[in-house]
Amino acid sequence: MRATESNQAYPFAVTNTAAALLDDTGTVLAWTPAAEALLERPSAEVCGRSVRELLADPSSWAAVLAQGGQGGQGRQGRQGRHDGWEGRATLRHGTGRELELGFRVIPLNGGAQGDTPRRLVLGAPLELIAQWRQDHAFTDELFLQGRVGLAVFDADLRLLRTNTHLLPYTGVPVELKGRRLADFLWAEDSRVVDDRLREVLRSGEPLIGFKTTARTLDDPRGGRVVTIQAFRLQEPGGDPMGVATVFTDVTDHERSRDRLDLLYRATGALGGSLSVLRTVEDLVTVLAPSFGDCAAVDLAETVLTGGEPPADAHLTLPLLRLAVAGAEADVLRTGTAQFMAPLSPGPPGTPECRGELVTGLGTRPAEPGTDAAAQWAAAVPGTHSAMTAPLSARGIRFGRLTLWRTGDTRPLDEDDLALLEEIAARAAVAVDNARRYTKERRTAVGLQRSLLPPATSETPALEAASLYLPAEADSGVGGDWFDVIPLSSARVALVVGDVTGHGLHATAMMGRLRSAVRAMADLELEPEEVLAHVDDMVLQVVAEAESDGLEDGVVGTPVPRGPAGATCLYAVYDPVTRSCVMASAGHPPPAVVSPGGTVEYVDLSPGPPLGVGGWPFEPVERVLPPGSVLALYTDGLIERGEGDIDQGMSDLADRLLRADVLGRPLRQARHDVMEGLPPGRLKDDVTLLLARTRVVDADSIATWRLDADPAVVGDARHLVLDQLTAWDLDELAFSTELIVSELVTNAIRHAGGPVRLRLIRADTLTCEVSDSSNTQPRMRRAQNSEEGGRGLYIVAQLSHRWGSRCTLGGKTVWSEQHLPLG
Repeated sequence: MRATESNQAYPFAVTNTAAALLDDTGTVLAWTPAAEALLERPSAEVCGRSVRELLADPSSWAAVLAQGGQGGQGRQGRQGRHDGWEGRATLRHGTGRELELGFRVIPLNGGAQGDTPRRLVLGAPLELIAQWRQDHAFTDELFLQGRVGLAVFDADLRLLRTNTHLLPYTGVPVELKGRRLADFLWAEDSRVVDDRLREVLRSGEPLIGFKTTARTLDDPRGGRVVTIQAFRLQEPGGDPMGVATVFTDVTDHERSRDRLDLLYRATGALGGSLSVLRTVEDLVTVLAPSFGDCAAVDLAETVLTGGEPPADAHLTLPLLRLAVAGAEADVLRTGTAQFMAPLSPGPPGTPECRGELVTGLGTRPAEPGTDAAAQWAAAVPGTHSAMTAPLSARGIRFGRLTLWRTGDTRPLDEDDLALLEEIAARAAVAVDNARRYTKERRTAVGLQRSLLPPATSETPALEAASLYLPAEADSGVGGDWFDVIPLSSARVALVVGDVTGHGLHATAMMGRLRSAVRAMADLELEPEEVLAHVDDMVLQVVAEAESDGLEDGVVGTPVPRGPAGATCLYAVYDPVTRSCVMASAGHPPPAVVSPGGTVEYVDLSPGPPLGVGGWPFEPVERVLPPGSVLALYTDGLIERGEGDIDQGMSDLADRLLRADVLGRPLRQARHDVMEGLPPGRLKDDVTLLLARTRVVDADSIATWRLDADPAVVGDARHLVLDQLTAWDLDELAFSTELIVSELVTNAIRHAGGPVRLRLIRADTLTCEVSDSSNTQPRMRRAQNSEEGGRGLYIVAQLSHRWGSRCTLGGKTVWSEQHLPLG
């Protein structure tokens, strides 16, 4: 309020005072200029006249006097009360209108014998008096309020006046007049408030809704949260005289809001993952330090693997401390093996258990052997209060959530325990859901791993090592697979594929595709033909799924379907010719690390993913130097949300060189290639298959071209026997001689044309006979009366395995025998 406004509000201020001096008969002796201005009557007109004549209704004179207890007309009666009195009257304005005034009559002498009584009458408009009385009552009531604290500070920020509820908090002195806030509040807290009040004094701008914490020197823990409103007080001349301040204690409101906010954030953290470990880690990160100085979650070990603890409520359950957060996290991690004693049951009819609150603790941990509750509560040094709540879902307890407060923080109370119980109840549901998901995921991962081949393998053609990392728990199990398939003539097929989607559907489809690829590989088909046949199989699976959905699905309810496609890379490496033929169905190209230490990607023309149909697959042949390393992978390795695919492929090339895949065993190097990819934190499955190529030495290969003449069968037997002798394989001479004799005879008899005979000595002895006919041989059971038809039966009995494959010029029939031991 400005100075002029203050003067106008006070009805009897000097500048506002309309005064008249009366004698004992009521005659006006003097008339002030303010009175002239108020009634617009000059002093000459009024003085000497009876004040009664100034009334709008002179007949109301008796009623006016009655307000001061003056009913008579005698001298004593007119004298009235000696301490003055107040009243109201309606006067005639100089313009003729009526004007309501309030007045105060003040005796100017004590009324002693012989004195001439005179009275000073002060008057002001009745409206102005009513406003002043309202302001005065408002101020008085403010200082009587018990829900807010009211204080008036002088210009030096010393307290002049306060109500009794300035700060209802331990450590606030009873007598505050003349004190500064720094006399009883923390220096930091008082400095914050003083700075704001000085700004109000300086600028005159009111302070509205400023929130701060007030902690006393005697009891600094927690303190009280207050909001402050302040405005400047001014002298009549306009100079600042102080600050009026209203302190409102909003501690309970703030705590309630903080609890709701904490509950909201904790609920959000609990819904962010389907991993048990990450769920509890996210929870304690929210709770500490916002709710307590330290927080920990202990769970039964079986929960981590998806198992369910026993339902016996009185069974002492061994727990593992899985998540810790806060200032003393390292101290809490030292005791990983914890035990949860049976907790007190809740009220009748509630299967869940109640939490426990412990306050008034000292600053030293409990000694071993003391009360169990005190021991867990005092696990953190400096703890003054702690509480714990069980994690229980579906009536089964499987862990607990514990919170500690230390130092100067506010002690925990029953409201905090109720909030912790609510958070624990929600956390229990989230952890139980994650546990059940973990169980299903472990089943799916176990199924997937059972469908995959061994991680490492050794063949004459190559050394292979693979590594599979499943996606994070939230993404579900993927459909990545790899395979190393031994083929005839020391060749080997390398396969890497990725089924669309995640979950059991993807795993099941992966198993079907791997089986299909193996079946096609066993037919000795070319890579592009293998992919074409598998593509047809995927189309059939999709058609069957749609048919089942139409027959079994309820109208209006969508039937869940599995993945409808996949990508695949199929490559065949021949260690005799060092050629690698490959074809891709929408799969990323393999990387080749040459012996010179360079990395390049094969320029493939990828066809469409499996399940699209109608498009051919194009093969690519590449001759690989001995010792080259092939890297086959799935897109999860190059598409991790860290950049585009080109950047991911460049990063993979760098990883291959840093891992030294050329100079180290691949079973070791594979881990270094995948270094930095945390298991369980990937958005997609990652599969890597490394293969170091080998060659079959030229002196381990013998090839002959034979004419289509039955007479050369004997020559073929002699050539083979001589070669086996040179290889020191005389133990296989008899069986090999029979195999060669039967296969060459069949080729000459049924195919004609030139015949090629080849022996390959690797981990087995392979005998190949190639001719120009496309007709595949078929073993049959000969009747007793038949003279022929037993040749392939003899070959099958003498061989470890045998078969035939189509070639560009006809076919090749092959037989493998184990080499002698030693």
